[in-house]
Amino acid sequence: MRARRPPPRPSSTAPAGGPPADEKPVVAAEKNYITPAGHRRLTEEFDFLRNKKRPEVVNALADAAAEGDRSENAEYIYRKRQLREIDRRLRFLAKRLDIAVVVDPTEQTRRDRVFFGATVSVEDEDGERTTYRIVGVDEINGAEGAISWQSPIGKTLLGKRLGDTVMVRWHAGTRELTIDQISY
Repeated sequence: MRARRPPPRPSSTAPAGGPPADEKPVVAAEKNYITPAGHRRLTEEFDFLRNKKRPEVVNALADAAAEGDRSENAEYIYRKRQLREIDRRLRFLAKRLDIAVVVDPTEQTRRDRVFFGATVSVEDEDGERTTYRIVGVDEINGAEGAISWQSPIGKTLLGKRLGDTVMVRWHAGTRELTIDQISY
């Protein structure tokens, strides 16, 4: 016969080893650093989808549903799919905005180093100049040179000074970049 253990006593504090086994540990949400302009764009998109686009699609869906047999109604099927896509995008935007931390680059006091929101001009070993703007992951735009602070180039440039030379992992190996100009 096996000895039975007594049930655990209730405790007001978690044991030193972490939370009780029946509780899942709380994972801190990743911070979504974003510039004021990026935050404004996300907010405008959220408001447009919620207040304008979604009601239009709901009305069109109701009209399509009133036409009769829904199983063969292409308009009804299309509007249901469109509504699901809008709702999915709204959930995504709501989550991103909930964890957003707005960082205004114009308020940066240390302008001698590369920080979030900086526009950095670099020169590679061949003398080719490129300008990057370090922004949040929701603001990336390769055509405009807006790169994420989490990208290999962004991570490497953060904290560096004017004139510093850095080695950056590239899709085709590594490149040496020298910082020519920093502006906010």
